[in-house]
Amino acid sequence: MNDEQMSTDLDREKQRVRERVWAVLDANCASHDVTTHGRIPNFVGSQEAAARLGELPAWKHAWVIKSVPDKAQLPVRALALSEGKTVFMAVPKLADPHPFYLLDPTALTIPPTEAASSRVAAGVAPKVGVDALQPVDMVVLGSVAVNRAGVRIGKGAGYSDLEFAFLTEAGLIGEHTVVVTTVHELQVLDEAMPATEHDVGVDVIVTPSEVITCRSPHRPSGLMWEHLDARKIASIPVLAARAPGH
Repeated sequence: MNDEQMSTDLDREKQRVRERVWAVLDANCASHDVTTHGRIPNFVGSQEAAARLGELPAWKHAWVIKSVPDKAQLPVRALALSEGKTVFMAVPKLADPHPFYLLDPTALTIPPTEAASSRVAAGVAPKVGVDALQPVDMVVLGSVAVNRAGVRIGKGAGYSDLEFAFLTEAGLIGEHTVVVTTVHELQVLDEAMPATEHDVGVDVIVTPSEVITCRSPHRPSGLMWEHLDARKIASIPVLAARAPGH
């Protein structure tokens, strides 16, 4: 079996996991949306999961948070800003030469719960390049599914893994950075899950009722250009500028 066929098979396996988890969440009315299909689930209990995360020593010691913009993680972003932590999150599809919104709690003129919304942040937070960011203490990811070994499956776009990879290459994510995901209990699976070399594993899983510490999750050491097609690279300015042969 060649690399391309293996990649296709892995993608199909991941999609089967996504479809199964989305169906279970919908059947149990575990989301605030009509359906979870095709997205990071905006799960019931996200406030409680954020509060549980806020009790962890790793959170208390973190002052720079890189977060996804998903609704499920809005309570985490709001908590961070209310506690004086700096938050940055990606511009949609990284489609800007300055691909991050920087939320500085000392500069906010609106309440943290409002500023933490991705739509509001787009209007009040400056866009910055990688060179304007500080070293990251904690990365907060959204997930469709995750297992207790820290293997995570997102919705399939791959942007969180890309952001992690080029922030690692820039020296902003390192061994000290803690990677966390907040999810519903039904999103935590007791089974092996498909993963590639460029997928980011998580150190900690937080649900509304539980904190799970994962042992030795996988972390890519940087961008894996061979896993990116030319169209994807061209659509992301920060990647196009760094592409081999540019």
